[in-house]
Amino acid sequence: QVQLVESGGGLVQAGGSLRLSCAASGRIFSSYAVGWFRQAPGKEREFVAAIRWSIPSTYYTDSAKGRFTISRDDAKNTVYLQMNSLKPEDTAVYYCNLMRGAGTLRDYYGMDYWGKGTLVTVSS
Repeated sequence: QVQLVESGGGLVQAGGSLRLSCAASGRIFSSYAVGWFRQAPGKEREFVAAIRWSIPSTYYTDSAKGRFTISRDDAKNTVYLQMNSLKPEDTAVYYCNLMRGAGTLRDYYGMDYWGKGTLVTVSS
């Protein structure tokens, strides 16, 4: 059974940085990806970024491009989300999840391996 545990959230001022971690345990097929999602208060959960589990392929939503970087440490079975130039609108609970699909990461979809999330609060 795959388990994902997020960490690294906190309170940061606008313009600051945070690095989130998603520690994975269990068997993850090489065709899968790990994605970061977020849910702001009163809003639906939205996709942020994803990385293939076995190859250096990444995909970002437009709001994350240029500010966020997703990476993977295979030795630690951990996926990171480096977030720079944070804005108040980035305030949300951030979740990681397994993703699967065919073709490019743009076509991948989230599975049902949600972690408990980690809260990111960006003050203005």
